[in-house]
Amino acid sequence: MAKNKFHDGPGPSQRQLRVGELIRRTLSDVLMQGDVHDPDLNALSITVSEVRASPDLKIATAYVLPLGGGNREEAIQALKRNKHELRRAIGKEMSLKYAPDLRFLIDDTFDKLDESRRLFSQDKVRQDLEKE
Repeated sequence: MAKNKFHDGPGPSQRQLRVGELIRRTLSDVLMQGDVHDPDLNALSITVSEVRASPDLKIATAYVLPLGGGNREEAIQALKRNKHELRRAIGKEMSLKYAPDLRFLIDDTFDKLDESRRLFSQDKVRQDLEKE
């Protein structure tokens, strides 16, 4: 059986999913409440859409998007600058043996959705869909 280039296995375990969701909620709460001592980060409204935990739970990748989609690079830099404080807040809230190392990436799901809508609105694509 050929290996899918996008997935290396059966997918995340229930534990990875549960830990990822707990980290997402905790990160969202910390950012919403302005518990970080960085005025630049507190000035941004950031949505944490998903957190994926590695199989060993030592790395958590948070997919984030600033409100309105602007200031993306500024948001990522502010999060990276405050990674240790955010990690400490997660460790305090969760009962894990180790607080995971945090990585931050822009969530481009909405960009992909917009592109899909654009493609589906093209006359040629719409004609093909209507034939079926």
